Amino acid sequence: MNKILSTPRRLVLALVAAGAIGALGATGAGLVGVVHGDARAATSLFAPAAQPASTASPASPAAVAAPNFADITARNGAAVVNISVVGSSRAMGDDGDEAAARQGQGQGQGLQGMDPNDPFFEFFRRFGVPGMPGMGQGQPQRDVPTRGEGSGFIVSSDGLILTNAHVVRGAKEVTVKLTDRREFSAKVLGADPKTDVAVLRIEAKNLPTVSLGKTADLRVGDWVLAIGSPFGFESSVTAGVVSAKGRTLPDDSFVPFLQTDVAINPGNSGGPLFNARGEVVGINSQIYSRSGGYQGVSFAIPIEVATRVQQQIVATGKVQHARLGVAVQEVNQAFADSFKLDRPEGALVSSVDKSGPAAQAGLEPGDVVRKIDGQPIVGSGDLPAFVGQALPGQKVTLEIWRNGEARTLNAVLGDASDKAAKVAKDKPDAGKGKLGLALRPLQPEEKQQIGVKDGLVVADAAGPAAEAGITQGDVLLSINGTPAGDIEAVRAAMAKAGKTVAVLIWRDGNRIFVPVRLG
Repeated sequence: MNKILSTPRRLVLALVAAGAIGALGATGAGLVGVVHGDARAATSLFAPAAQPASTASPASPAAVAAPNFADITARNGAAVVNISVVGSSRAMGDDGDEAAARQGQGQGQGLQGMDPNDPFFEFFRRFGVPGMPGMGQGQPQRDVPTRGEGSGFIVSSDGLILTNAHVVRGAKEVTVKLTDRREFSAKVLGADPKTDVAVLRIEAKNLPTVSLGKTADLRVGDWVLAIGSPFGFESSVTAGVVSAKGRTLPDDSFVPFLQTDVAINPGNSGGPLFNARGEVVGINSQIYSRSGGYQGVSFAIPIEVATRVQQQIVATGKVQHARLGVAVQEVNQAFADSFKLDRPEGALVSSVDKSGPAAQAGLEPGDVVRKIDGQPIVGSGDLPAFVGQALPGQKVTLEIWRNGEARTLNAVLGDASDKAAKVAKDKPDAGKGKLGLALRPLQPEEKQQIGVKDGLVVADAAGPAAEAGITQGDVLLSINGTPAGDIEAVRAAMAKAGKTVAVLIWRDGNRIFVPVRLG
């Protein structure tokens, strides 16, 4: 189930899958402010005002009219479908109070009206509200039917439909409703959670279909239009522009999302995103929101990604993704200064799987991947997005930066099903002054426990190191690529350091680079 993400320690701006109403997909029952309408209103709203001829400057560019949204909707509306799903969830208590609460409120509204971002929301959801019968652990569990809704679109006249994987996740029954009110029982041919794409089939012929476009032809600022079923309001049309391309989102590193300002709400998930020519360029999938409702930032899966998934599912019933076997993090200005890079771009390798393709290719922690197969890596998410769309066994060329020099490595990608790649979180920039670390050697049993040969335990952190986020209990592994085998090695590394050093630490089973600005 998709829901608004929250933690007891901090407020998180949630990436909410804008999907099914109910317990399946991203829920949003009870949310207000749904944006929908017909194409005629959209056309008049976005049409540019006529300008008097006398005010036009000969040097000014010609005015460009907004696309005719009514025509796009008329041509493609019949190929957009409503998807209803029926599944089940485990409810506690014989009287079904918890199930009734879930059905009546939806995840987006919260337990008994409680804000899902409240630190106690998850506690009460798990253990029940004091005094409420049938809630909490120790109560018998039973299956409770759940329902949800989403959108989809027909890509072949014999009944092949694309939608989001989260729309049909856990579904026991899937029903597709056409705009002519006909309904069909659908079979889920396959779903790929990594890209959030699912392929359905219904038994029908001579169905209307959409035309597919290319995201490469899209420019930031181009008009786009969405058709879907927000909050169950079927065939709703919303429009906006492309806000950005190639966005990499947390936990969705395999997809270079299209960002738009098209109004997308729960129930829009799986619906098509059209360009100004009426071609599908994406599948509406997620929104960036504090509340669970639309707040101006929406994300769509590029149609090329969805098409590759569709082809694999139709051919084999499953989807394969490649794997490089590294954890990476962002290269900020502090890291760029530390590694003597001309600009803060690339993917900084924080750890390498010893048995993975990257290790076999010679990639090491501290390397900065700047290109893969000639494609520039600007943000760290560009690397897993490229690798995730490749196939296992594919050969790639990596252009890296190591010890102030450019190098080239060749790798053969592995299978992501063996072990998923991950993106490490970077830490805050440091302040000025000395490093400020009190260190002690690792004991033999500690080295064995954390799996390192050399390192120093941080007994205390102050000054720039503390401001950078290094804390007591971290294990210092290297400074600017120099292993921290002992105190003398650290002193030697610091003697050669500039204003910024890249400190590699071990923490909670992860290796993380921390930039420390010395001043």
